[in-house]
Amino acid sequence: MAFKLNFNAAVFDGTNSSEVGVIVRNGLGEVMAGLSARGPAVANSEEAEALACRKAVEFAMDAGFINLVIEGDNAAVMKAITSSRLDGSRLGHIYDDIRTLAAGFRSCNFGCVKRSANVVAHSLARFANHIVDELVWLKESPPPALEALYLDASFLNDE
Repeated sequence: MAFKLNFNAAVFDGTNSSEVGVIVRNGLGEVMAGLSARGPAVANSEEAEALACRKAVEFAMDAGFINLVIEGDNAAVMKAITSSRLDGSRLGHIYDDIRTLAAGFRSCNFGCVKRSANVVAHSLARFANHIVDELVWLKESPPPALEALYLDASFLNDE
């Protein structure tokens, strides 16, 4: 059974600091793990999203997940990760790191989702602005994302 991992980055105006949010759910939509973490200063949102993806993959590996579907909402980042072409851009080494780490999973697929399908990870990324380092939740719903989780679950039930 594959778990679905959604990640997101937030960049706050004036500071260039980045924050990361990650949520891992099982096939029933139940929360298996969550992460809110401070990230480094970044030049732009693409760099923030690429670093957030790498952090998400590392987090999933450390938490012991082996079958994953990884989703982010930045189309350029997700395209770069799934591309087999050599990436000579400034962020190419980060994309290489992500692919190398992902090769350590039994199965791992990447996909791009609409922003509206990534609100839980986004709420965790925004929450990271209020913490010093990182917070991890295992097999419990992260309190900073409860409203987003509730809305997400009600949306899934409407389909």
